[in-house]
Amino acid sequence: MAQKKLSSGIVLKAGSLPIREYLALRESVGWVRLSEKQATAAMTNCLYCVSAWDGDKPVGMGRLVGDGAVIVYVQDLVIRPEYQSKGIGGLLIEDLIAYAESLREPGTTMMLDLMCAKGRERFYASHGFLARPTEKLGPGMIRYLRDPE
Repeated sequence: MAQKKLSSGIVLKAGSLPIREYLALRESVGWVRLSEKQATAAMTNCLYCVSAWDGDKPVGMGRLVGDGAVIVYVQDLVIRPEYQSKGIGGLLIEDLIAYAESLREPGTTMMLDLMCAKGRERFYASHGFLARPTEKLGPGMIRYLRDPE
């Protein structure tokens, strides 16, 4: 697992995050609860994962999913609430962007997409993402697949 140490003492580590830690990060921000099987599949099947550590405690993470050629999605960019607004999210998103760029074949265009949480649009825009809809692009859409209620 490659590591990059930041001046704040936070260390970025590339590679899968332990499942227990992935689930704890998601829970820390109130995201939808996943089963261990779902979490394991998410970690196993992503293109790339990077996490931020304060000592032996993971404080944030992000991962990329997709085909790695035409389209890649930023998924699960999450920072523990007590570590938010300290620049960790910016470091993670820039690491994810750099990895996606490393996959892109020279002379081609690759789409790097995401679905951001409400209120986080300015953060992503500051890292070069375009909000939809635009004159040429419709809105992003989602469909949840779950058991009937």
